[in-house]
Amino acid sequence: MTEEPLRSVSTDDGHDVTIRRLSEDDREALLAFGADLPKDDWLYLDVELQTPTTVSWLVNAVDARNWRQFVAVDGELIVGYANVRQLPGWKRHVGDIALVVRDGYRRHGVGRALASVIVESATEMGLKKLIVEVVKEQIGGQVIFKRFGFQQEGILAGHAVDYLGNHRDLVLLSFQLAEDTSS
Repeated sequence: MTEEPLRSVSTDDGHDVTIRRLSEDDREALLAFGADLPKDDWLYLDVELQTPTTVSWLVNAVDARNWRQFVAVDGELIVGYANVRQLPGWKRHVGDIALVVRDGYRRHGVGRALASVIVESATEMGLKKLIVEVVKEQIGGQVIFKRFGFQQEGILAGHAVDYLGNHRDLVLLSFQLAEDTSS
């Protein structure tokens, strides 16, 4: 069951990319997406999209109440993945974001379109604040979110350990969602 498109992006190099909700039918395509990511990307991801267990967990959670997942597709090929997850307990007003785009589709508006859908979805979920943790060296990811108004809240020194065992600094970016004043 393929989800309805939420947004379309025509890249300057001639690709028509559609943003839609992740569906249960995306298991194999999402696993192929993760496997095709350059190994250097694995240094920056906290979601192991290259492992069948993780992909199964993600696909099985497509209907989770506190989580929204999206893919960017070019035909049948997944070229981007993003999610926003509502944090539990006393942080339940906060959403945590993950976003990754296939190498050949970066800097063509796909990440920006995914980020836009994430922000809209977070608002619909009733979240008040969004956060994203980005490895300090991942400048492109920081740029996408800063263009949406995310601000740096801090740097967590040596907070992440990549698959090579190297400690990396995380930049914590946050965004306050607008209050609903329609009532």
